[in-house]
Amino acid sequence: MLLIAGSRRNRLGEEGEEVLLDENYLHLIAQEPIYLWPHCKTFLREAVHCDTAFLASQSVIDYSLLVGICGDNVVVGIIDYIRKFTFDKKVEMIFKSNILGSAGKMPTIVSPEMYRERFCDAMDRYFPLIPDKWTGMGADLDCSKPS
Repeated sequence: MLLIAGSRRNRLGEEGEEVLLDENYLHLIAQEPIYLWPHCKTFLREAVHCDTAFLASQSVIDYSLLVGICGDNVVVGIIDYIRKFTFDKKVEMIFKSNILGSAGKMPTIVSPEMYRERFCDAMDRYFPLIPDKWTGMGADLDCSKPS
């Protein structure tokens, strides 16, 4: 099982553990990427987008994507969605932003919208697309101009 949060800071599980974290996953996909067909990638992207939009609207942060792999089947689901972005988390974000910001790093605790954006971007990067015969079709078309 893989537990993916979209952050690479302090996200490396010990070798031999059943649950691996973001950095473990990045090492794994460097050698054995989990490619998705365009329709599967679209479905994953939409599901993650909708679920994280709901979580952000509820001020929820610190959730993860659980990835189960069995042969050619990949099963995913968002878990650990119980932490709210409360006043103490806001203070922690501001404090860490001031300390880490000078080093050019973002704190791990961020606002629900920033968490959502970081999470969605990571999910998009972590699951590369298998190009098919339709990939790129129409990319050069500008339908706003008459021919």
